[in-house]
Amino acid sequence: MKRLLLLSSLILPLALAAADKNDGWISLFDGKSLDGWKANDPQGTFKVENGEIVVNGQRSHLFYVGPVMTITPALLAWVVVPFGPEVALANVNAGLLLLMAITSIEVYGIIIAGWSSNSKYAFLGALRASAQMVSYEIAMGFAFVVVLMVTGSMNMTDIVMSQARGIGASNGLNFLSWNWLPLLPIFVVYYVAGLAETNRAPFDVVEGESEIVAGHMIEYSGMSFGTFFLAEYANMWLVSILATTLFLGGWLPPFDFLSFIPGWIWLGLKTFVLCTLFLWVRATFPRFRYDQIMRLGWKIFIPVTLVWLVVVGAWMQTPFNIWK
Repeated sequence: MKRLLLLSSLILPLALAAADKNDGWISLFDGKSLDGWKANDPQGTFKVENGEIVVNGQRSHLFYVGPVMTITPALLAWVVVPFGPEVALANVNAGLLLLMAITSIEVYGIIIAGWSSNSKYAFLGALRASAQMVSYEIAMGFAFVVVLMVTGSMNMTDIVMSQARGIGASNGLNFLSWNWLPLLPIFVVYYVAGLAETNRAPFDVVEGESEIVAGHMIEYSGMSFGTFFLAEYANMWLVSILATTLFLGGWLPPFDFLSFIPGWIWLGLKTFVLCTLFLWVRATFPRFRYDQIMRLGWKIFIPVTLVWLVVVGAWMQTPFNIWK
């Protein structure tokens, strides 16, 4: 527990500071009016050093289970992420299925946090967040199914190695054999659904404008409050590294002549670019209305993934199948 608190006290201020510095850079600040490193370091220290404020009427046991159930799946899912050939904490054959099972638990943490707070605002925020997460989990699940179809395996290492085959890879242009090109609509759907799944802007309707509260987190304080933000940034990295693994070739270099660079460096660079895109989108687009978010998930993303699922299935039965 002490190691977790120490790690949290280091990562959370740095993550918040990096996000603020990125926003300042995108917004063309000169750097003097927005000093994220100095402003956010006390913020993270404050969360760790201050105690919890106990609210009357809260369900005390479940109240502290909520933050734990929110951050645990984001960290536990890394056990199936491959960092190289046969380099994974758990290189299981059903890695993709295990990943989906682990990440589906997070929504329970949000519901428990809102309900156990004994606050109508927190409960309404939990309902909004859980409905949004479940809606976009469906689209992400269909994206996983499409990748499973073209790969023929649930093993995460096999998914990466399958992207090292094809016309592009045989000519030294590895990036043309990655899944992002033939599955571009699925890649876009997965990434945007990841934005909504992690409650990042412009999908951060958990913080209702009309309520001026932080949704299901309103009754939390100290490190319990900070744990929710730590889970948000952990989910950002998880969504990014999964997108890299499933669509961008994982540890594979984009060109054959760059194979001398270790694979974990390529994996880190690709993941870093996708994480930076999270912050870029946050600083660029305004927040959507809740009905627009739900319409995007149910009326656009799910039909697109279903149609592309059928298209890829039919494509694989033709002589033009590129995944043989």
